[in-house]
Amino acid sequence: MTQAAAILRTGRKFDQVLRGAREVFMADGFEGASVDDIARSAGVSKATLYSYFPDKRLLFTEVAQTECRLMSERILSMIDETKPAREVLTIAATQLTAFLVSDFAQQVFRICVAERDRFPELGKAFFEAGPQNGRRQMAEYLTKAVAKGELAVEDVNIAAEQFSELCKVRLWGRAAFGIQNSFSQSEIDEVAMQAVDMFMARYSV
Repeated sequence: MTQAAAILRTGRKFDQVLRGAREVFMADGFEGASVDDIARSAGVSKATLYSYFPDKRLLFTEVAQTECRLMSERILSMIDETKPAREVLTIAATQLTAFLVSDFAQQVFRICVAERDRFPELGKAFFEAGPQNGRRQMAEYLTKAVAKGELAVEDVNIAAEQFSELCKVRLWGRAAFGIQNSFSQSEIDEVAMQAVDMFMARYSV
């Protein structure tokens, strides 16, 4: 993001721009999203939009990063690290599985794949804000759990990736290929429970 855009992030219309952009990107994808439609949805002028984001790629990146940050903050707010590892991991797995099959995550994934060759920075930004950040935070938690003697993990980075992949079983592929568009809480809970069961079978003390 340019320095000018970063300075203007605290402007009073910044959140309006992000909400409008999120709505249009979700409906029309990246290529189909026009600046006119985004400005109209946000209730701002094109000049105002460009003062924040002179490039549509910067706007998409900010939308994706903001959503990932909010998801991460929501999960962290629900976790009490003094609780047993299974309880902590169950909360994380349930929230992560739900996010992975959400309309937003699936649309961003499709956009990043579609634009991979032309705009590889889009996928890179989403990967860093979403999967990579989530795995880093999981690795940090696993390090603490190992130190407390709750888990026996030799490589917390590999284990963190394994955990996130377990949360994609069954549902993520069905969402990504358009086999299924909505998922019940019981379906999400089942995948999360199975993910934690397998993870604990491998790493519990």
